[in-house]
Amino acid sequence: MLATIRVGAGPRPVVLIHGFLGSGRNLASFARRWAQLDPQLSFVLPDLPGHGISPAVADDADLGAIARDVLAAARAEGIEGPLSWVGHSFGGRVSLAASLVVPEAVREVTLLDIAPGPIAHGTSESAQVLDKLLEAPAQAPDRETMRRFLAGRGIKPGIVEWLLMNLVHTDAGYVWRIDRDALARLHERVNAADLWEAVERPGAQVRCVRGALAHYVTDASKERMERAGCPVATLEGSGHFVHVDAPDQLLALLTGQARWA
Repeated sequence: MLATIRVGAGPRPVVLIHGFLGSGRNLASFARRWAQLDPQLSFVLPDLPGHGISPAVADDADLGAIARDVLAAARAEGIEGPLSWVGHSFGGRVSLAASLVVPEAVREVTLLDIAPGPIAHGTSESAQVLDKLLEAPAQAPDRETMRRFLAGRGIKPGIVEWLLMNLVHTDAGYVWRIDRDALARLHERVNAADLWEAVERPGAQVRCVRGALAHYVTDASKERMERAGCPVATLEGSGHFVHVDAPDQLLALLTGQARWA
């Protein structure tokens, strides 16, 4: 069973899913702010397979299987009926897959800076970070050693600190909690998936927020999504991590205080 964090106690359930190499706690403070603004909501924040403190990812896992894992974790928390699915990056793709494999459990999908189409390796920020993470040593005497290594590979300070959340202290020093090689294989599989059906099928309830400085939701993808009835809002000055770069703007959209473009 996936590890989860619960936030809020309202009657309307939301599953809020992190991106690649993240964990549920990356989104916990954002979820708390959202719950304060809308007490009708309650949130389940899972650690996806192979992430955080959840079990390892299976070698044959795909987006559909991961979506079912997330739903099972929500059901284990006592949540019944359809949920709102909100996912950042990889989490958004899991949410789209859920709308295809367990449609009865999906009320709506909100994508945070991700599009439905396949993602080329060269345009994926997470792929570039993962390539450098794979070069990192398996262990280090202290966190600062690993911090210097990652920073020396050109990774931005904020991303470095985010990656260091995946270190645990053992008798052998600091080691990676995640299986980097297994996640690299998973990353290749999930990025190759074409999920346009989830947006373009009749009755789809999907909306998207993109960061103006990011490259995951291109203008061409935006136009195709809007033709399918999926509104796309652009947050000026924001990169890929819209919940970090522009939390106020994002919350205004999510709580209905601002209109979707």
